[in-house]
Amino acid sequence: MTTFRKTILAATAAAIALGAGVAPASAQDRWDWGGGRNGDREYRLIGAGVPILYPELRQTNRGRAFVMRNFDYNRDGRVQPREADAANRAFARVAGPRRDRFDWESRDRVVVVEQRGPQGGGWDRGAMRGYGFRQTSRGAMMRLDEDVLFATDSAVLRPGAIDKLRGLANYLRSESGVRVAIDGYTDSRGTDAHNQVLSESRADAVRTAFDQMGVTRARFSVVGHGEASPVAPNTTPQGMRQNRRVEVTLLGQRADRF
Repeated sequence: MTTFRKTILAATAAAIALGAGVAPASAQDRWDWGGGRNGDREYRLIGAGVPILYPELRQTNRGRAFVMRNFDYNRDGRVQPREADAANRAFARVAGPRRDRFDWESRDRVVVVEQRGPQGGGWDRGAMRGYGFRQTSRGAMMRLDEDVLFATDSAVLRPGAIDKLRGLANYLRSESGVRVAIDGYTDSRGTDAHNQVLSESRADAVRTAFDQMGVTRARFSVVGHGEASPVAPNTTPQGMRQNRRVEVTLLGQRADRF
C-alpha cells in the first residue's frame, strides 16, 4: 500500500471516529493537510457550520482543504456545526495562539497532533467562565458591550463579533435543552422610538449570529428595552457606554456552574 493511501485511510478513520463522538483508539491523530501550494484542490465551503470556522480555515484554500478532507464526516460536501467545532479544535491545537501566523507550507501531507477529549461535555469551561456570568432570578446572565459588537448607531455586527460569541454558541449546541433570553438596551441619547428600534435590532442581530452558528432560533426570546433600566447614570460617557448593552441570560441555569 502506498504512503499516500495510508495517509488518506488514517485521516478518514480519525474523522469517522470523531464523527461518532468517540476518540480514536490511539492517543494521537493524523490530519491530511493537502499536497502543497500548487497541488491543492479548490474547495467551496457550504453548510450551517461555515460561520463557526476560524477565519484562517474559511478564508484560505489550505484551510478549506483541511476542513473538507478531515471533517466532512458523512462526505456530503457540507460543513455541519459539530464538524466545524472539531476542525477548529484540531487547528487551534496545532497552530497555537497566533493562528493568523500559521505557516501552511511548513506542513507535510500529515502532521501528528495530540487528541484530547472536549471539556465540559463538549463545551469549553474556560471560555464560558471568561464571559463573567452572574446569578439573577432568571438564570445565569452575562453582559455584552454593544460598542464591542456594533458600530455607533448600527445593528450590524462588527467583524470579529462572531469570535466573541463562539464559546457561548459551542455551549448552547452542546446543552440543547437550555433556553436563552436576549435583551437589548441603549443609552438615553436619541428619541424613545429610535432607541426602542435600535435595541430590538441589536438583540435580534445577536440571535441571528447564534442561528448562523447552528443554535436553533426557537430557543431564544428576544426583547428590546430601549433606554429603560439603565445600570449607570446617562450623564457621563462611561455611564452611557455601560447602558448600551446586550444581556444574554441562560434561563434557569446557575452562574457558578462555569
